[in-house]
Amino acid sequence: METTNQEKMKRGEFLKSLGLSTSTLMAFYCLGTTMTACGSSDNEPEPVDPNENASGISGTVTGNSINFTVDLSKVATLKTAGGFEIIGDTIVALTSGGSHVALARRCTHEGTNVRYRIAQNDFQCPNHLSEFSTTGAVEQGPATSALKVYKTALSADGNTLTVTA
Repeated sequence: METTNQEKMKRGEFLKSLGLSTSTLMAFYCLGTTMTACGSSDNEPEPVDPNENASGISGTVTGNSINFTVDLSKVATLKTAGGFEIIGDTIVALTSGGSHVALARRCTHEGTNVRYRIAQNDFQCPNHLSEFSTTGAVEQGPATSALKVYKTALSADGNTLTVTA
Protein backbone atom coordinates (compact mmCIF):
# COMPACT_ATOMS: atom_id res chain seq x y z
CA MET A 1 0.00 0.00 0.00
CA GLU A 2 1.42 3.34 -1.04
CA THR A 3 0.79 6.49 1.01
CA THR A 4 1.27 10.08 0.02
CA ASN A 5 2.15 13.02 2.19
CA GLN A 6 0.18 16.09 1.16
CA GLU A 7 1.32 19.55 2.13
CA LYS A 8 -1.02 22.49 2.27
CA MET A 9 0.02 25.60 0.40
CA LYS A 10 -1.34 29.08 1.02
CA ARG A 11 -3.07 30.82 -1.88
CA GLY A 12 -0.32 33.43 -2.20
CA GLU A 13 2.37 30.73 -2.29
CA PHE A 14 0.43 28.86 -4.96
CA LEU A 15 0.06 31.96 -7.13
CA LYS A 16 3.75 32.77 -6.70
CA SER A 17 4.59 29.22 -7.78
CA LEU A 18 2.76 30.00 -11.02
CA GLY A 19 5.16 32.86 -11.61
CA LEU A 20 2.85 35.71 -10.67
CA SER A 21 4.63 38.77 -9.32
CA THR A 22 3.81 40.54 -6.07
CA SER A 23 2.18 43.41 -7.97
CA THR A 24 -0.01 40.97 -9.90
CA LEU A 25 -1.06 39.33 -6.64
CA MET A 26 -1.96 42.72 -5.14
CA ALA A 27 -4.02 43.53 -8.23
CA PHE A 28 -6.03 40.35 -7.68
CA TYR A 29 -6.67 41.29 -4.06
CA CYS A 30 -7.45 44.95 -4.71
CA LEU A 31 -9.67 44.44 -7.74
CA GLY A 32 -12.00 42.16 -5.83
CA THR A 33 -11.78 39.14 -8.11
CA THR A 34 -12.92 35.73 -6.96
CA MET A 35 -9.61 35.49 -5.15
CA THR A 36 -10.50 38.09 -2.52
CA ALA A 37 -8.61 38.08 0.74
CA CYS A 38 -10.22 37.88 4.17
CA GLY A 39 -11.37 41.32 5.24
CA SER A 40 -12.81 42.15 1.84
CA SER A 41 -16.07 41.06 0.34
CA ASP A 42 -17.80 41.22 -3.02
CA ASN A 43 -20.91 43.37 -2.95
CA GLU A 44 -19.77 45.04 0.28
CA PRO A 45 -21.79 48.23 0.78
CA GLU A 46 -19.82 51.41 0.31
CA PRO A 47 -19.73 53.71 3.35
CA VAL A 48 -21.81 56.87 3.00
CA ASP A 49 -19.63 59.99 2.83
CA PRO A 50 -21.02 62.71 5.13
CA ASN A 51 -18.95 65.32 3.27
CA GLU A 52 -21.16 64.97 0.21
CA ASN A 53 -23.79 67.70 0.32
CA ALA A 54 -26.58 65.38 -0.80
CA SER A 55 -25.75 62.58 1.65
CA GLY A 56 -28.19 63.74 4.33
CA ILE A 57 -25.62 62.96 7.06
CA SER A 58 -23.85 65.48 9.24
CA GLY A 59 -21.50 65.13 12.18
CA THR A 60 -18.65 62.84 13.21
CA VAL A 61 -18.91 59.36 11.67
CA THR A 62 -15.47 57.92 12.47
CA GLY A 63 -13.28 57.38 15.50
CA ASN A 64 -14.19 57.35 19.18
CA SER A 65 -16.48 60.39 19.01
CA ILE A 66 -19.32 59.06 16.86
CA ASN A 67 -22.05 61.72 16.83
CA PHE A 68 -24.02 62.21 13.65
CA THR A 69 -27.51 62.95 12.37
CA VAL A 70 -29.21 61.25 9.43
CA ASP A 71 -31.86 63.06 7.38
CA LEU A 72 -34.17 60.12 6.67
CA SER A 73 -35.71 61.89 3.68
CA LYS A 74 -32.30 61.61 1.98
CA VAL A 75 -31.34 58.15 3.32
CA ALA A 76 -34.54 56.33 2.47
CA THR A 77 -33.10 52.84 3.11
CA LEU A 78 -33.34 53.57 6.83
CA LYS A 79 -37.10 54.11 6.57
CA THR A 80 -37.78 50.54 5.38
CA ALA A 81 -37.58 47.55 7.74
CA GLY A 82 -34.47 45.56 6.85
CA GLY A 83 -32.74 48.53 5.28
CA PHE A 84 -29.24 49.38 6.43
CA GLU A 85 -26.43 51.79 5.63
CA ILE A 86 -22.72 51.79 6.34
CA ILE A 87 -22.04 55.29 7.69
CA GLY A 88 -18.40 55.90 8.56
CA ASP A 89 -17.41 53.39 11.24
CA THR A 90 -21.00 52.27 11.89
CA ILE A 91 -23.75 50.18 10.37
CA VAL A 92 -27.22 51.58 10.97
CA ALA A 93 -30.27 49.40 10.36
CA LEU A 94 -34.03 49.53 10.75
CA THR A 95 -34.80 46.18 12.39
CA SER A 96 -37.72 43.89 11.69
CA GLY A 97 -39.24 45.21 14.94
CA GLY A 98 -39.20 48.77 13.60
CA SER A 99 -36.42 50.22 15.74
CA HIS A 100 -33.13 51.69 14.56
CA VAL A 101 -29.87 50.17 15.79
CA ALA A 102 -26.30 51.30 15.19
CA LEU A 103 -23.24 49.12 15.73
CA ALA A 104 -19.57 49.12 14.78
CA ARG A 105 -19.51 48.06 11.14
CA ARG A 106 -16.46 45.78 11.15
CA CYS A 107 -16.59 42.14 12.22
CA THR A 108 -14.38 41.59 15.25
CA HIS A 109 -12.88 38.49 13.62
CA GLU A 110 -11.18 39.92 10.51
CA GLY A 111 -12.66 43.36 9.94
CA THR A 112 -15.14 42.76 7.12
CA ASN A 113 -18.27 44.93 7.00
CA VAL A 114 -21.20 43.11 8.54
CA ARG A 115 -24.70 43.16 7.01
CA TYR A 116 -28.12 43.26 8.58
CA ARG A 117 -30.39 40.25 7.90
CA ILE A 118 -34.06 41.03 8.40
CA ALA A 119 -35.27 37.41 8.44
CA GLN A 120 -32.95 36.57 11.34
CA ASN A 121 -33.03 40.09 12.83
CA ASP A 122 -29.26 39.99 13.24
CA PHE A 123 -25.98 40.99 11.63
CA GLN A 124 -23.73 38.61 9.73
CA CYS A 125 -20.19 38.79 8.43
CA PRO A 126 -20.23 37.53 4.83
CA ASN A 127 -16.66 36.16 4.95
CA HIS A 128 -16.69 33.63 7.78
CA LEU A 129 -20.37 33.80 8.76
CA SER A 130 -19.99 35.20 12.26
CA GLU A 131 -23.36 36.35 13.54
CA PHE A 132 -24.17 39.17 15.95
CA SER A 133 -27.43 40.10 17.68
CA THR A 134 -28.89 43.59 17.41
CA THR A 135 -27.25 44.24 20.80
CA GLY A 136 -23.85 43.43 19.28
CA ALA A 137 -23.42 40.09 21.11
CA VAL A 138 -21.76 37.22 19.26
CA GLU A 139 -24.34 34.57 18.33
CA GLN A 140 -22.02 32.44 16.21
CA GLY A 141 -18.24 32.49 15.70
CA PRO A 142 -15.50 32.53 14.65
CA ALA A 143 -15.76 36.08 16.08
CA THR A 144 -15.40 36.06 19.86
CA SER A 145 -15.83 39.78 20.65
CA ALA A 146 -19.07 41.73 20.50
CA LEU A 147 -19.66 44.65 18.16
CA LYS A 148 -19.74 48.07 19.83
CA VAL A 149 -23.28 49.44 20.08
CA TYR A 150 -24.13 53.13 19.61
CA LYS A 151 -27.16 55.02 20.91
CA THR A 152 -29.89 55.94 18.44
CA ALA A 153 -32.63 58.52 18.84
CA LEU A 154 -35.42 59.16 16.34
CA SER A 155 -36.84 62.69 16.26
CA ALA A 156 -40.48 63.17 17.29
CA ASP A 157 -41.47 63.81 13.66
CA GLY A 158 -39.57 60.71 12.47
CA ASN A 159 -37.49 62.69 9.98
CA THR A 160 -34.04 62.54 11.61
CA LEU A 161 -32.06 59.87 13.38
CA THR A 162 -29.22 60.77 15.74
CA VAL A 163 -26.42 58.28 16.47
CA THR A 164 -24.01 58.86 19.38
CA ALA A 165 -21.26 56.98 21.15
